[in-house]
Amino acid sequence: MAEDTREGSDREDGSRGNTPDEAALSARLGNLDRRLSKIGGSRKIGTDQSGSEDAAQAKASAMAVGLRLSSELVAGVLAGAALGWGFDRLLSTSPWGLIVFLLLGFTAGVINVMRAAGVMAKQSERL
Repeated sequence: MAEDTREGSDREDGSRGNTPDEAALSARLGNLDRRLSKIGGSRKIGTDQSGSEDAAQAKASAMAVGLRLSSELVAGVLAGAALGWGFDRLLSTSPWGLIVFLLLGFTAGVINVMRAAGVMAKQSERL
């Protein structure tokens, strides 16, 4: 098949050269290739100037959101553990206060993460 598309190649039937349809197709492909190269070059220049800054800002913004969400969860768990430990020390109910408040802290952390991520707002709009 590759041999049939070359210009000036000998074919099995003895004819030489391309048919008009093949020549038109080859011209259209060449024209398309030139246009795509021109467009690709202009896009590369455009993205090199402003795209790298936008990508860096988007990456930094995504990282900031991820750190905020993870800190919300960790803070909830640590606050619950600290409160539970404090109640256990005051009331001598070890380990029940720690267990209960650790679970409450985890629940509060998950709710805070959902609220910060906007999941709770989307669910309340549906109702």
